[in-house]
Amino acid sequence: MAPTTTTSGRLAVAAKNLRPMSALASTAESYPTTHEKIANPEDTPYFIDNKFVPSETKEFIELYDPATNNLVTRVPQMTDAELEAAVQSAKKAFPAWRSMSVIARQQIMFKFVNLIRENWDRLAASITLEQGKTFADARGDVLRGLQVAEAAVGAPEFMKGEVLEVAKDMETRSYKEPLGVVAAICPFNFPAMIPLWCIPIATVTGNTLVLKPSERDPGAAMILVELAKKAGFPDGVINVVHGAHRAVNFLLDAPDIKAISFVGGNKAGEYIFSRGSANGKRVQANLGAKNHAAVLPDCNKNQFINAVVGAAFGAAGQRCMALSTLVMVGETKEWLTELAESAKKLQVNGESNQ
Repeated sequence: MAPTTTTSGRLAVAAKNLRPMSALASTAESYPTTHEKIANPEDTPYFIDNKFVPSETKEFIELYDPATNNLVTRVPQMTDAELEAAVQSAKKAFPAWRSMSVIARQQIMFKFVNLIRENWDRLAASITLEQGKTFADARGDVLRGLQVAEAAVGAPEFMKGEVLEVAKDMETRSYKEPLGVVAAICPFNFPAMIPLWCIPIATVTGNTLVLKPSERDPGAAMILVELAKKAGFPDGVINVVHGAHRAVNFLLDAPDIKAISFVGGNKAGEYIFSRGSANGKRVQANLGAKNHAAVLPDCNKNQFINAVVGAAFGAAGQRCMALSTLVMVGETKEWLTELAESAKKLQVNGESNQ
């Protein structure tokens, strides 16, 4: 059924097509630990009102295991009706969520942190399968996001306003209030860490969230929202949508979304900042954060080689701050051959993620 041109019509179509799933196939105790071919890959659902829902779209993005090129899943390019339904779910949930005390939201965040810890290896295994990191590196991906979730439990302290005594008979008070529905557009290189930059901070401060993980590795984000539901987040506080450029444009143009957070490359980030800002949204965009390094003659050669090999080639250079330019000063240019030999010893393979 084609969606109608009205918002109410689109929502009616989306609601009619809901076939909720209870949970994901993997659990904290059972998840893929090898790169064996998946016999019957399942399409990635979206997440709305605390339910996993198969998309009705006819457009899918195929996701392959980087180690074997085996099909892992198909990610939907969601319909406008489905995208609109996710935004409206977040909008509906906002009044009650913002009215909940920060102490009550903090208690949910405590549970969320504990569930991430319990599902740490499960999250890492999903990252290894879809994104291609080593298992150890994938666990580090989860760790950096977990640290943000842990910091978010301090909300009762950092949500405090201020009182300034201007004169004996006058004072100024400031309050910190949530914006409403906010959106996060995440990149492929840190499938757990960057969603976890967004989910805890956006929600513990009273906002509701529409999250779009990368269409190239959405599995970790889907696990995270399953854990969020178990932690006690109410229906609609966190919704997950999928797609490429069209989904991004929808979020940038949706009038009910008040702010956008993005991490990724310069070209996409500049576009998101321009279009989102033009629509009156607050936009934070973290772009192209590659590093440069200068090597001086008085440094320790072995430490230099080990540090540069890790910084430049770790995770295949797909870290936001990976080393992209090296300036070798004076006699250090003679170390270039040894640096290259050390880099050649790095292993690139698809061995078991455990």
